[in-house]
Amino acid sequence: MDLSPSNHWPEPLLAEPVAGDRGPVLVLIEYRIAREDRPAFLAVLKRLSRARRRDGAYACGVMEDAADPTLQTEWFMVESWAEHVRQHRRVSHADADVQAELLGFHRLPEKPVVRHLIAIT
Repeated sequence: MDLSPSNHWPEPLLAEPVAGDRGPVLVLIEYRIAREDRPAFLAVLKRLSRARRRDGAYACGVMEDAADPTLQTEWFMVESWAEHVRQHRRVSHADADVQAELLGFHRLPEKPVVRHLIAIT
């Protein structure tokens, strides 16, 4: 298992600079998953969730859209923007392999939509 940093996560898009101590941060990743792939997708996501927690997430999970169960949204929370930036630097090659496996279930040609939400107060 290659635990060296992969540096494969792109930098988050920002409308303006974010203070490092701002938080918490909620990261949402939207996948389109065929119904028949859901059990395998969730099994891989469970493995990825362990890596998310190891790298700084204090909560994580997955939700489905009530109107469209093929839309699965992975979510995880970190304490601050600075902690999330550190997460980007800590993702290992082994983690990247699990993320690639998870991406194999995504049914759209475009990559999953990723959103970074930062608490206002």
